[in-house]
Amino acid sequence: MNGITIRNLALSIGLAAMLAPACRAQAQLAGDWQGTLSAGGVQLRLVLHVTAGKDGALTATLDSVDQGAYGIPVSAISLKDAKLSLTVDAVHGTYEGTVNKDVTEIDGIWTQGQPLELNFKRLTASEASAVAAAAAPQPAPPTDIDGTWTGVLDAGTTRLRIFFKIVNTQDGLTAKMQSPDQSPVWMPATSVKRAGSTLTIEIKGIGAVFTGKIADDLSTMSGTFTQMGYAMPLALQRLKE
Repeated sequence: MNGITIRNLALSIGLAAMLAPACRAQAQLAGDWQGTLSAGGVQLRLVLHVTAGKDGALTATLDSVDQGAYGIPVSAISLKDAKLSLTVDAVHGTYEGTVNKDVTEIDGIWTQGQPLELNFKRLTASEASAVAAAAAPQPAPPTDIDGTWTGVLDAGTTRLRIFFKIVNTQDGLTAKMQSPDQSPVWMPATSVKRAGSTLTIEIKGIGAVFTGKIADDLSTMSGTFTQMGYAMPLALQRLKE
């Protein structure tokens, strides 16, 4: 009985000794990291936020600063022998990188349809705060169409729920769109233009434009959603908030 107990204890101690360096390495990775993705002449700043639990388990979120997409969940993250792997199901992306000895840089490849070089550098706390502050739109008094609008897009054999969130800022109207039946990610609009009762929202990232007429009572919009040259009717209703 004592022999079994001692052997089990020895195995536990040995296992803990082997796991300790891995847990320390994962804990060291925790923090904020920034990199720039170059895609088709466009520079996109990405910020990776890594958190380590008490057991060393890692979780993470990703911000696409220049697209206004924050808190994108990282579905899976692992670190083994300085090799970092990320899976981001929400945007169908993966990342494979190598962490340097000082745990200050990660060099790797981001794959989202095609492989692209993406290198991260660790941010200090003040740098992380500055990035967040610079990206945050400055608030302004809301307009008469600020809020959340929803409708159903009939795309042939598929019906997709569409949500738009419209917010006024000091730089003018902004918007982001979500298609929850396809992805939980909110896609920022490239431009939002209003001319009288006509509203146009463009989202270049998916090649889409919505143009609608705002009802006199400001409760609905009727218009057209055009994507890749294919136009579909889309009626939006304002949600009460």
